[in-house]
Amino acid sequence: MSDIIPVRPDEQLDTDLLTGFLRGILPGSEQPLTIRQFGGGAANLTYLLDYGAQQYVLRRPPLGPVAASAHDMGREYRVLSVLHQAYPYAPRALLFCDDLSVIGAPFFVMERRQGVVVRRTMSEAYAAMPDAAQRMSEALVDALAAFHAVDYEALGLGDLGKPAGFIDRQIEGWYRRWHAAKTADLPDMDAVYAWLKANQPANTRVSLVHNDYKLDNVMLAAGDPGRVVAVFDWDMCTLGDPLADLGALLTYWTEPSDPRYLQATAMMPLGEPGFLSRAKLVARYAAKSGRAVEAIDFYHALGLFRLTVIVAQIYIRYARGQTQDSRFAAMEFMIPALARRARELAAA
Repeated sequence: MSDIIPVRPDEQLDTDLLTGFLRGILPGSEQPLTIRQFGGGAANLTYLLDYGAQQYVLRRPPLGPVAASAHDMGREYRVLSVLHQAYPYAPRALLFCDDLSVIGAPFFVMERRQGVVVRRTMSEAYAAMPDAAQRMSEALVDALAAFHAVDYEALGLGDLGKPAGFIDRQIEGWYRRWHAAKTADLPDMDAVYAWLKANQPANTRVSLVHNDYKLDNVMLAAGDPGRVVAVFDWDMCTLGDPLADLGALLTYWTEPSDPRYLQATAMMPLGEPGFLSRAKLVARYAAKSGRAVEAIDFYHALGLFRLTVIVAQIYIRYARGQTQDSRFAAMEFMIPALARRARELAAA
């Protein structure tokens, strides 16, 4: 099933202004422009720019006020303008615009990749493949290990972030965003914050960090669930501890024995046999990357803590009427469930 939908009424772009701005800059942009939307994401807004023979993808931040360090289109453009040279799964970014008079927000345009994005249900493209779940699990982990092996200095990204103190800044930053986004106090969040502060692993690992690595941010080949075509959503990419990405992946993963409230937050198909367990994901990453993973429970708890805040940030935009996307209404009930799970993991 395609993610492409007509543009939602409250997320329209000014086609005339955008057409005029892009004309002559992108190959094929002299042709009439049709704009549609990729409807699957829940944060940044992504549009298909269709010139007929040429198609591109436009990314912009969500509607309403957003966290200063998130939804950074300039950062995403900078990363994707060079990362494709060393990491073939990164789409190439073609232009960046911070002139708010064009669409009302900073945006960038990148190449379009073709393939399958698997979300909460298994794609029909893989229905006849009994090993599809296992193959995409393995491909997902392998692509992450390959990403963490990229020589960021050689790409000119050595100043993308400050690796020293990365984990502590993650804890403090997400706790600060929690207080800005929460609609109710949750003692579980305070308890997890205290545990994370007291249990930070001591390490010197540094790599590029995607910061939102999960199955539905990966595109797979239509005929081969074991081949990655693209990795998306790079606006929080930085330098830091690579195990933060693995912890985030575990956060969005699920197993048949998980409680219902946790399965509701998974960003992968439910009830499909063959997906690797979290333990096997971790073991495969360790084997592919050569990295020690003994403190993975810390990174998993950090991922859940962070996800709770992300959901709260999305929900409060809906609660304030800054977006009318009805998918966000149910997120009110996901917030305490995620916080509870993070506390359970911290207490294990």
